[in-house]
Amino acid sequence: MIRLWHVAQSRSFRVLWALEEIGAEYELIRCSFFDRSLRAPEHLVRSPAGRVPALEDGATVLSESGAILTWLAETRALHLRVAEGAEGRAAFLQGVHYAETLGAHLANLTQHHVVLRDASMRSPTVMRLEAKRLENALGAVGPGWAAGTFSVADVALGYAVWLARRFVTLPEGAAEYLAACASRPAFERALVQDGPPEIYLRDFYPPPEE
Repeated sequence: MIRLWHVAQSRSFRVLWALEEIGAEYELIRCSFFDRSLRAPEHLVRSPAGRVPALEDGATVLSESGAILTWLAETRALHLRVAEGAEGRAAFLQGVHYAETLGAHLANLTQHHVVLRDASMRSPTVMRLEAKRLENALGAVGPGWAAGTFSVADVALGYAVWLARRFVTLPEGAAEYLAACASRPAFERALVQDGPPEIYLRDFYPPPEE
């Protein structure tokens, strides 16, 4: 049985979505950023950084969402990856890692808009700059971008685009890409499983005006 430690609206949603795509049986263990559960000694064994996701698959324990997506595809759903040497492999790898590029901008925006609750701690310049960088990076995303056929690269990238709409207006290509991802039944099931909002309590967080 797979066990997934999860916080609503966090990067663990990527794993939740992948598990629904695969149709795997799993136990969902809900956690919170706002108590001490992620800093508990037993969780730090699973996730040394004290974060989610953390996944236990028999004797295997992983705590990096990109690694978990690859592991799940390799062990349970070969159709959700592009094998080494196969056509589309480069696009698959690019999709997996481009999601991390978007994720870096999203993490900075989340830090400033959500985590730093005191306005005096925020940098309006950084908030505007990161929003613009995110918008520019999204310009490269379009329908079928990651590998041509749906894979865990699209899970990684689709989650990033889904979250990006909290901070910027999506370019047309990225909006079309997200619509295709969001129309998948597994994505809809994962949203139901995700749980009540934990991080983003507003639909949109615009950059500060100059």
